[in-house]
Amino acid sequence: MPNTQSPYIAFAMLLSSNGHPVTPAELHGLLIGRSCAGAGFDADAWLADAAQLLENEPGDSVRNALVGLQEMVKAELTGEDVAIVLLLPTDDAALGDRAEALGQWCQGFITGFGLNAGGKDLSTEAKEVLQDLVAISQVQEALEESEDGESDYMEVMEYLRVAPLLLYTELAAPAAPAPKPSLH
Repeated sequence: MPNTQSPYIAFAMLLSSNGHPVTPAELHGLLIGRSCAGAGFDADAWLADAAQLLENEPGDSVRNALVGLQEMVKAELTGEDVAIVLLLPTDDAALGDRAEALGQWCQGFITGFGLNAGGKDLSTEAKEVLQDLVAISQVQEALEESEDGESDYMEVMEYLRVAPLLLYTELAAPAAPAPKPSLH
């Protein structure tokens, strides 16, 4: 039985009860994608991008949840950790449901990245990460309820926790300040 107290379920219920036909995974992917493309962390710009997926104007509770999600993502991307916490169903959900959410996360990421990365030159590694995300977004049906399926899911999820950081570092992270010349 899925954990009804998980952040994913709670956010899904909030979105659904406010008439938004989108999953938390897709919204989180959109946010990470736009952030990795260099969109910055302006709340109004994020809410404008999110509004396209929400299909109607978010109420205060959804708006507050989206701003809170953005603050969490900003802390993850600009902090010292080398991994992102993905907003996905918990491990007690069916593998098919988790795989579907993983695909939705990747679709959201690709959309958010595409909306904000226009015209930027990408390294070979960055292009490979984006190609991987496109492939993962289409893999939902390939995972079967088995130990191998679970293992494959965990491997892909671990990849997605670190791969976007390459894009963020390349495109969005502020450049380190040049060292100041020392005065002798």
